[in-house]
Amino acid sequence: MTTTQDLDLQHIDAPARADIQELVDRIYAYQRGQEDEDRFKHYRLTRGVYGQRQLGVHMFRTKIPFGHVTPDQLIALADMSERHTNGRLHITTRQNVQMHYVKLNDSPKIWKELAEAGMTAREACGNTVRNITASPMAGVDPNEPFDVTPYVQASFEYFLRNPICQEMGRKIKPAFSSSEQDSAFTYFHDFGFIPRIQDGVKGFKVVVAGGLGAVSMIAPTAFEFLPANRIIPFMEAGLRVFDRYGEREKRMKARMKYLLKDMGLETFLELVTEEMASLENQTVEIDESWAPALGTIPSDNFEATEPLHPNLYAEWLKTNVTEQKQGGYRAVAIRIPLGNLGAEQTRLLAGLIKEFASDDVRLSVQQGMILRYVPPTALPHLFNGLYALNLGLPGYDTTADITACPGTDTCALGVTNSTGLAEILEDLVRTEFPEMVTEDDIRIKISGCMNGCGQHMAANIGFHGSSIRVGQKIAPAMQVVVGGGITDDGRGFVAQKVIKVPTRRIPQVIRDLFNDYKANATEGEYYNDYVVRQGKRYFYDVLKPLGDAKTITAEEFYDWGQDREYVQEIGVGECAGVSIDVIGAILDDASNKVIASGEALKAGLLPDAAYHAYSGMITAAKALMLAEDKKCNTHIGILRDFSEHFGDRFSEAMPFEAFVLRIKKQQPTEAFVTAYLADARIFVSKAIKERESQLDKKVIGEYYKA
Repeated sequence: MTTTQDLDLQHIDAPARADIQELVDRIYAYQRGQEDEDRFKHYRLTRGVYGQRQLGVHMFRTKIPFGHVTPDQLIALADMSERHTNGRLHITTRQNVQMHYVKLNDSPKIWKELAEAGMTAREACGNTVRNITASPMAGVDPNEPFDVTPYVQASFEYFLRNPICQEMGRKIKPAFSSSEQDSAFTYFHDFGFIPRIQDGVKGFKVVVAGGLGAVSMIAPTAFEFLPANRIIPFMEAGLRVFDRYGEREKRMKARMKYLLKDMGLETFLELVTEEMASLENQTVEIDESWAPALGTIPSDNFEATEPLHPNLYAEWLKTNVTEQKQGGYRAVAIRIPLGNLGAEQTRLLAGLIKEFASDDVRLSVQQGMILRYVPPTALPHLFNGLYALNLGLPGYDTTADITACPGTDTCALGVTNSTGLAEILEDLVRTEFPEMVTEDDIRIKISGCMNGCGQHMAANIGFHGSSIRVGQKIAPAMQVVVGGGITDDGRGFVAQKVIKVPTRRIPQVIRDLFNDYKANATEGEYYNDYVVRQGKRYFYDVLKPLGDAKTITAEEFYDWGQDREYVQEIGVGECAGVSIDVIGAILDDASNKVIASGEALKAGLLPDAAYHAYSGMITAAKALMLAEDKKCNTHIGILRDFSEHFGDRFSEAMPFEAFVLRIKKQQPTEAFVTAYLADARIFVSKAIKERESQLDKKVIGEYYKA
């Protein structure tokens, strides 16, 4: 494979070099039939390579903690997109950058170029700790008690490549807000942190197990205040509990929110406390002085100039420019429609940033960008430059700034065209409701399916892709939801489903909802409070005529941006990773984990060595149970049931739960880890021999997820 075999990696740092070389080797093996397709898919997802709707190409996702990029990194990303993709960058609602139409053989090259630019794609997808998001104003927010940026970076570094979170049942999404206003939406994250100071001590309010999607849940509060040096150990212990007790067979029930729903917050926290005893790091001190380099901050002495469009400039100043807590500087938000940037557009934008702002740029969950340390006299110059790049639109994070996932453009799970609808609605707001360009009482978000990448359940008015059957035909539709989002005082709301409407009628839905709010809300009444007051049935009655499929027209069988009648084509998503279904492959995994444990022990990485050994024993036990058709949908289930089914054959490891869970009874000293690894080697070796005495047998794919 000439495209991946000749990469020069000697100048890349060792961890990234190993990641790239492994990706090269695994692609090589997969393309020669030496690796099972599902097994390879499971692997490539954890390296940011995600299946796309179009056959033969992939989406490539970067992992950018708290959305921090520099102008030079933007240029590097633009160059990658031209060399290896369709020349476009997409900013996501998780402060990442995605590239589409990537050939599999080009993915190691992108990895190499990312590493050279100081970036990564490790654990950008798959059942891992995903990108850790944060308020894009963190560090310059006038309302923040302290800058959360160092804590986000430390958490990112701690869990990157950490063995405890490489093969979980589902993904984990953490977020850090800069203040009680919760602009990072911690309330729908698996781990959420809001900074507080108590008696002079820095810490965080901690919430856990929130989530969006088909069944949205608001994260309950685990701690009103947890000292800052305890947040990483708390996350580590929480991840261990999730890894051990979380559902793995039923993918749709495998998120942390369901685990907490089943066992309750009190039990979850008790298990976390038990797990804490085994952690090497009971506290993790974080260097609070760490901050991204600002580069050369421009002086506030730019010559006066007139804006190219005075009226737009006035709106832009109102909606896109904020005074930083550092007096004399402005943070400037850039509206990037649908989060899409062309390569040359990105390079020219990077040039503007270098001239008028610091090097510390933050991508936002609104699919935009925040520039920092812009001097006031630079503002008209910056606006003119952005206007020339079609990026000078006012209305950042207002009603006119509509969030949308890629939908059917590229996503295999997409049901409808979310991007086409978003463009129609943005135009509607600007032309029919121009006063709302500067208002933020209502925010609109669109997802192409129910999974929520567009965060529709966190919108005051949201939509997710669906369909309506009309006789023998199917029309594209949107499920309308109302009442989600966050208030200025940090109250989090999950939207309520109201009615399904043909997608061509959604502009009228917006008109009717806007006009209803303006006519019937009390003075100053926040939209979500209005929704609560009126109730779900009220909004159903308002929109019921639009949901009537009996009146559907021929045009309404066409989705937005489509030139043919709608055909529902839903593929298989990869958001949660995949299953592998061969017993031998599972035992091979167990053996590899034991090998990794030995390597970690030699390197002095005692916690890693212990967890690899633990995972090896769990994996080997699972293989044997699956080979005999025993259900094992959680790790704790495997630990408890293995004794019943294999106790007579593995008497030296009985009771199995106690044998394996020695790992949670004490900290990973060298003596303990050495003995624990020795037991793991013996157990996995015996499991392989046990398997050799059985007939070769495929496992039911759904079971492998344990």
